[in-house]
Amino acid sequence: MMDISAVFQEAFFGSLASVWNIAKVVMPLMIVIQVAKDYRLLDYLSRFMKPATNFLGMSRESGFPLMVGLAFGLSFGAGVIVQSAKEGNLSKKDLILLSAFLASCHAVVEDTLIFVAVGANGWILLSARLLTAIVATFLLSKRLTHLTHDDTMQIQRENMKQPVS
Repeated sequence: MMDISAVFQEAFFGSLASVWNIAKVVMPLMIVIQVAKDYRLLDYLSRFMKPATNFLGMSRESGFPLMVGLAFGLSFGAGVIVQSAKEGNLSKKDLILLSAFLASCHAVVEDTLIFVAVGANGWILLSARLLTAIVATFLLSKRLTHLTHDDTMQIQRENMKQPVS
């Protein structure tokens, strides 16, 4: 018969080892994130996102929130997206596409390193997440273009029906 205390002991120490491995990755990443925010390195780097945002059907203003969400996760990304939306820098289409992309591919650096620390193949994980996000967002952007065009046409038709006062 199996000793239950040995099972709990192994689970406890195994869990502690996993948490320690994750902490060794997350703590330095949090420091790097804060330094990047303090020195506005993210603003500089977001200029390089323009080709990606164009391909995905997003505006140039989507680059910074996309990069933040990609690199640092949904909590930072959501904060930047909300702030950009409040400032009027993002269209509804941009918001939908950013959400779709980041739903499947956020915090790629942090998440990948965490999963590598517990034994996953980082390249396969990163490739699968990026490919999924790119394909889904690209296809959605094409569909939203049609929907946006249809909505614009409907608004124009409704405006033509209204009497001029």
